[in-house]
Amino acid sequence: MKKILPLLCLIALIPQAATAQDPAASENSIVVTAQRSGAPMWTIDTPTGTIILVGEIRAIPKTTPWQPDRLKDATAEAQRVILGARPKISPGDVLRLMFSGSKFTKLPDKTEASKYLSDAQWARLAALGEAHDEDYARKSFLLTSFQMLRKELRFNRDTTDDASDVVKKAADKADVPIERAATLRGEDLIDNLAEAEPAAHIPCLTAAMDAVEAGPDIVEQRGADWRRYDIPAVMANPLEQALGQCWPWADETLGSELRTIWVEAINRAQAEPGVTLAVAPLRVLAESDGVLDRLEAQGLDISGPAWK
Repeated sequence: MKKILPLLCLIALIPQAATAQDPAASENSIVVTAQRSGAPMWTIDTPTGTIILVGEIRAIPKTTPWQPDRLKDATAEAQRVILGARPKISPGDVLRLMFSGSKFTKLPDKTEASKYLSDAQWARLAALGEAHDEDYARKSFLLTSFQMLRKELRFNRDTTDDASDVVKKAADKADVPIERAATLRGEDLIDNLAEAEPAAHIPCLTAAMDAVEAGPDIVEQRGADWRRYDIPAVMANPLEQALGQCWPWADETLGSELRTIWVEAINRAQAEPGVTLAVAPLRVLAESDGVLDRLEAQGLDISGPAWK
């Protein structure tokens, strides 16, 4: 008994010692687990905890060797999750789209693309249409851009789960609270798109043509650079450039709002205890004067891969 008693006392002390170290140890463990997923991310230490910012690209090719299960494990241990802005679509919004769909899919007043484009731009678009057996003359430039990226590059085929989908499912399963960076009214989104002049979408069209002409290899290259944490290479990829030049990101009003709400969401998270895991579009984080630049300008110490 005399030999056993000291051992029992030592065992009794172990949980207390572990509990005393738990918060910091747990936070470090969550960060390490998240990093092992292979997704590029940045960490910000706060007076009360840690923020993990995952830089997401959509439509990750299946050939990209990342480990979403590790991100699931980290999510289950986090105290809260922040995901991207969510549009709130009402039945009225759906009806409005149904009855005015041509306004969003066709150029206005039966005009044709050649009216808005330079001779060189129109010749380029017409050549791509002929090469791919498509007539782009009357289609809206935004619709044409996404159609070219989808059909000619097939960038949204043979993909694996996106980081935000992985985190949302894991958070729901583990009952981890989910906060949306913002909720955007469907009516505002529709109005914003409806009011945009055709010329506003020409940079999107030009970037989409650049991407298509660069060829389908850029899709896997984008995923490979993302996994290698080569953020400047991802941002310079013609596909990422095209997606960033298109609505809503390129819209002066809506794009600015989407960036601002992410800065505000991260600022709010600085006051929260424990680990906050946030998934934000990489282009919004890493672009010039993007979220990471703005957070750095606040004097925050940001750890992670170089983004510029």
